[in-house]
Amino acid sequence: MLYLDSIGLDLFSLINDHPPIVCASLDDIKSTVDFLYSMGFTALEFCRICGMCPEILNSRVSDIVPVFTFLLREARVDGSDLRRVVNRRPRLLACNVKNRLRPTLYFLQSIGISEVNKHTNLLSCSVEEKLIPRIDYLEKIGFSKRDAVSMVRRFPQLFNHSIKDNLEPKFNYFVVEMGRELRELKEFPQYFSFSLENRIKPRHQCCVEKGVCFPLPIMLKTTEAKFHGRLEVDNCMNVDVPLPFCISGYTGLSKHIFTKLSSNGEEM
Repeated sequence: MLYLDSIGLDLFSLINDHPPIVCASLDDIKSTVDFLYSMGFTALEFCRICGMCPEILNSRVSDIVPVFTFLLREARVDGSDLRRVVNRRPRLLACNVKNRLRPTLYFLQSIGISEVNKHTNLLSCSVEEKLIPRIDYLEKIGFSKRDAVSMVRRFPQLFNHSIKDNLEPKFNYFVVEMGRELRELKEFPQYFSFSLENRIKPRHQCCVEKGVCFPLPIMLKTTEAKFHGRLEVDNCMNVDVPLPFCISGYTGLSKHIFTKLSSNGEEM
């Protein structure tokens, strides 16, 4: 306890978050601390890592070394980037290479994400429990398997979004309130990364009030100043998408999909 306190860790908080810590060997903890310090991590970074992933204190150096080796040799992470990668996703250090990291790497590569070193936060995700269900969800709402894979390949961060709390409510608003077509989501899957309450709804409502309809990237990616500036100078005749399509409610394929899901008793 004194040792953990000396390196800035709150034992009681750690035990509350991860009870098995009480069984951790002090020698193993010291070895883990020394190893991570030798890898260039600061005391502050180590405390943050333990706070986000207390399981690391139950790991031995012999468990952690293979993770660094995997990141360098298989995931192709640059040595100078290791600290950033681990600090961004500490849970990587608690993952088994054979059972979690390598299968996830192979899956991501199999769907065409070649530069996995740019998306290392996904490596700790379960293929069966997290990655595949999101592709399945995209297929359920009307995308072909090919298009669904294309979307996550173009925007891998989709894998990080909750289906219930993120994808479903944003898709519901996209179909029912915005009345847009699936092809727009296919071309701009980044739509799901924007806040529904703070960005999507307010900007869509501004467009409706002004009688303007912008393509999704223009509507969502531009700064507040540029967005409102465009509202003042654009009108329905000089934008890519006709106004009735944007404000007349969900139509065509989108309406068919929403009706089908609703009739099946599935929550949107």
